[in-house]
Amino acid sequence: MLKRLLSVLLLFCLVFTGIVPAYAATPRPITPLDYDSLPEPPAGQHHFLLTCVDSWAGTADKMSNTDGNILVTMDTAARRLIFTTFSREMLIQRPDGDIGRFTYIAKNYGVEAMCRILSTHFGVKVEKYIVFNMDNVQDIIDAMGGVYITVTDAEADYLNRYRISRDSTTPSMGKGGTYLFGGHAAVIYMRIRKVGSEGDNGRMRRMRTVLSTLAQKYADVDLGTAMDLLTSVRGSIVQTNMSLQDMMQALNYAFELRGVTPEGLQMPPTEAMEDITYAGMMTRQVDFEYARQVLSEFLEQGYAVMD
Repeated sequence: MLKRLLSVLLLFCLVFTGIVPAYAATPRPITPLDYDSLPEPPAGQHHFLLTCVDSWAGTADKMSNTDGNILVTMDTAARRLIFTTFSREMLIQRPDGDIGRFTYIAKNYGVEAMCRILSTHFGVKVEKYIVFNMDNVQDIIDAMGGVYITVTDAEADYLNRYRISRDSTTPSMGKGGTYLFGGHAAVIYMRIRKVGSEGDNGRMRRMRTVLSTLAQKYADVDLGTAMDLLTSVRGSIVQTNMSLQDMMQALNYAFELRGVTPEGLQMPPTEAMEDITYAGMMTRQVDFEYARQVLSEFLEQGYAVMD
C-alpha cells in the first residue's frame, strides 16, 4: 500500500512540474509515399534544403548528425519566402526499411537519402541541398554583419552561463532584450534546447527567427552585395549538389523576393508528434498523413489567394 501511494505521489509531482518522461513504446508502422509518384512543385515554387551538422568542423568525409534542418521555399509566382524547420528527433523509415531518428540519416546513408526521406514522408519533392557545419554558419552570419535577436531573460541567462564571450553581442549580454549577435553567439542561440518547455520545438523556432531576421535585414540589398554574400556562402560549405549556375538561379529568386515578409512553419506540427522512448532515446512518433496535409495546405495558400 505504501509503495502504491509513493508511486501516485511521484506521478503527481512529475505531471504538475511538467517533467513527464516520454514513455517507451513500439512505434507505429510508417508508410512513406512513392518517390517516383510525387508531383513536381508548382510553377514558380522552388525548394532548397539547408542542413547543419552538430559539429564545428564537420566535413563531407566525416559527416556527423544533422542538428538543424530548414527547407527554404522561394515562391516567385505567389511571392512568398517560407522557412520550414524539420525536427531532428522525429522517427522516420530509414532506407533499409527499419525505423530510426531523422538526425542520423545524412551521416549513415548520405544527404541524398535525407532529401528523399523528406520528400516521401512529407510529400514535397526536395532535390537541392547545402550542408554546413557550425563554423560555416558562424562565418556566414559574421559576413552578413551579425543578426539582431530579441531574447528573454531565461535565454540571456542560459547564454551567459554558456560563457559566450563578452564581445559576441552588442552591447554585452545582460538580461532579456535585443542585441546584435555575432556569428558564434547566434549559433549558440539557435542550438538552445533546454530553456523553457519547448525542447526541440524551441530550437526550430529560434532557427526560423534567425533566418527570417537575416532575410528582412537584406530586404534592400543591391546586386553587388548579394554577389559578395553568395561568394561567402560558397566558401563555407561542407557539401552540396548545387552547381554555381544553380546558386546563381537561387540568388535570382531571392533577389526577386526582396522585401517579402518571411513566413515560418514547423514540421511536423506539434499536434502531429508524440514523445516516446525508442531504442533507449527520446524520440518523436509522427502522424505523417496529417503533417503532409498541413504542409500541402500551407504551401498552396498563396495560389488560393492568387485565384
